[in-house]
Amino acid sequence: MAGLSLQCGNCGVLLRSVEEAQAHAEATNHANFSESTEAVLNLVCAACGKPCRSQTEVDLHTKRTGHTEFTDKTMEAAKPIDLEAAAPPKPAGEAMDVDASASAEPQEMVAPEVNKEMLADLEAMGFTTARATRALHFSGNSTIEGAINWLSEHQEDPDIDEPLLVPANTITEANKPSLSPEEMKIKAQELRERARKKKEEEERRMEREREKERIRIGKELLEAKRIEEDNERKRMIELRRLEKEEEKRAREKIRQKLEEDKAERRRKLGLPPEDPAAPKPSAPPPVEEKKSALPVRPATKAERMRDCLRNLKQQNKDDNAKVKRAFQTLLTYIGNVAKNPDEEKFRKIRLTNATFQERVGNLHGGIEFLQLCGFEKLEGNEFLFLARDKVDKAVLNTAGAELNSAITNPFFGVL
Repeated sequence: MAGLSLQCGNCGVLLRSVEEAQAHAEATNHANFSESTEAVLNLVCAACGKPCRSQTEVDLHTKRTGHTEFTDKTMEAAKPIDLEAAAPPKPAGEAMDVDASASAEPQEMVAPEVNKEMLADLEAMGFTTARATRALHFSGNSTIEGAINWLSEHQEDPDIDEPLLVPANTITEANKPSLSPEEMKIKAQELRERARKKKEEEERRMEREREKERIRIGKELLEAKRIEEDNERKRMIELRRLEKEEEKRAREKIRQKLEEDKAERRRKLGLPPEDPAAPKPSAPPPVEEKKSALPVRPATKAERMRDCLRNLKQQNKDDNAKVKRAFQTLLTYIGNVAKNPDEEKFRKIRLTNATFQERVGNLHGGIEFLQLCGFEKLEGNEFLFLARDKVDKAVLNTAGAELNSAITNPFFGVL
């Protein structure tokens, strides 16, 4: 009986003609076809005339259109496959290559290459060589289970026991035996070694980059420290200069006051004033005011701190002990923060504390001085608090220098 269709040996689909087989081969790269006596299914929709070639197409058409009635015209459309015009006759049982049928030159047909170990296992189970070869070839030559599943699905095929031949140019790497376990271990070890070397090289590169970054940061920190120390030294020099000028002005004011007192006593005693022509000690030359070359922020803050301390002393000029105690208390607060910046107890002062109020809080300029050092009022003006990220060692050092000067300089705040 002539074949009614061509069946793809790879996926099992039925095709009506050599042209359809060629199109299927181009679309899927399947090249193994054989004649089949099974006709291609032809179910025609009674409503719209749509032909369907499988039950899957019927289900999709019904789902899309709602049409449920189909007429089976499979046998009406079935025609014997004409292979004469496409290619020379093949021996019975040989698989047909559509590409070869379209060519004038016959191709060499060879037995497919399969895994010999799995072939021997299938033969030991009782399968013939032809069946085992077909099963391994069409199941992808991968596993025994896949080959057995293929045999269970195709055991009724008419050519199941015929030797399988395929075109020589269709044998691919997939049909060749896979690597042995030893070769796979060696290959895996090579891949792991390659990945390890690549990772080590990347780590070495990253370490070099990190070392360069550490060197750069170290240089920047050293330069910043040098600049800070230089600025601190200049600030101290400027503070000493200002203190000396203030002391000179205070001495001159005291000298003038003594001269005035002396003249007043002579007047009360009825003595004539001193001869204005008498030589007097020449007044010191005016001191030229020098502008500080320091950064604006530290110098300005130092002046404001000095003004606070000067106002505090002038407001309490009749009680030197009280003023000195206030200065020493402020110095203690500032020193504790400078030495222990991470201790919150030194950075938080309760404003309602009786001792604080007696020594600093009630004196004009005391709280303002602490605020210049970075302290802020919190919680309804109940506390003075200096946040950790606002602790500035340069400001605290400047405050300490101003307080030391105010304590040790007897002429501080005289003017």
